[in-house]
Amino acid sequence: MNMSARKWKMAVRLNRVLRCLSMCVVLSGLTVTFSIATEHGASSYPVGVETVMPGITPPPGVTLFEEFNTTYQAGQLVGAKGQSLVPGFRLSVYAFAPKVVHNWGVHLLGGTLVSAFGIPVVNQYLRVPDANGHKTGFSNPELGLAYVAYNTGSWHWWYGLDLVPPAPSYHKSDLVNIGQHYFSTVPLAAFTYLPGHGATEISSRLQYLVNYTNHATNYRSGNEFTWEYAAMHNIAKKLAIGVNGYYYQQMTDDLQNGIRFGEGNRGRDFAAGPQVRYHFGRVALIAKYQRDTLVQNRAHGNAFWFELGVPLGHPRVSRASVAHGMPSQGGSL
Repeated sequence: MNMSARKWKMAVRLNRVLRCLSMCVVLSGLTVTFSIATEHGASSYPVGVETVMPGITPPPGVTLFEEFNTTYQAGQLVGAKGQSLVPGFRLSVYAFAPKVVHNWGVHLLGGTLVSAFGIPVVNQYLRVPDANGHKTGFSNPELGLAYVAYNTGSWHWWYGLDLVPPAPSYHKSDLVNIGQHYFSTVPLAAFTYLPGHGATEISSRLQYLVNYTNHATNYRSGNEFTWEYAAMHNIAKKLAIGVNGYYYQQMTDDLQNGIRFGEGNRGRDFAAGPQVRYHFGRVALIAKYQRDTLVQNRAHGNAFWFELGVPLGHPRVSRASVAHGMPSQGGSL
């Protein structure tokens, strides 16, 4: 074999190795819509999770317990122009995340003070050419430090700040990581409009993730904007159907050692699908589907969700009944 042929063959092998390594760390954080933007492909926030009356919080003195279950399957990883980047790419994610939201009943800025805490448990599998990875563990916890919640007639809204600490299961040398190894601060807000005595719902939740440096790799993921939405209508006393989804946009470039990484690796996604909500006594059950569209620098796939919410305790002021007893998240998970 001549020298030029050897060099060409080595270059092909090296290119395959680099592509495999870059794809194998796609799962470095929990997100139901995985990407190749941010640090090798993940966000500390599972965009699409908060689409169930996100503007309504528990009434004063009440704690809301929530449980989120999801499966995400993707068979394609696309680039900035929507082109497929990795032949044989396969991504499977199964996750559940318990969360509690509590309204302290403390008056603040004309509203009431609310806090939240949640932590996801994730099982992830990734297959790319010549390699595969699998891992189960805890992802980035959510600390809902302080939200200020309001309601006036059919309008319910809140704003506040989340802190997302590094994931406890992160190891730099692992092929697949669950969670990001950096802090994020997250200003966020949400509203829910319930006209017709709660028969119709129009909701949105917006946040901006400010990501800080992963000091294990000296990599800083770009900041991220997310908009989650839902429009629902009651077709029976306890049953509502409608649509849900989200828009995701990475707003700033990724940085490696303070220098822009590649072309910035900015991800984008718009997802939509049906959503069903049913109330069984004080328990709310939710099923929903989301399909990725308009994807750039992200995995292209489908997410199925099953969620439940259970209020614990009795309100000091009867408020949540406007939504058939379903106060919702009031924070991000």
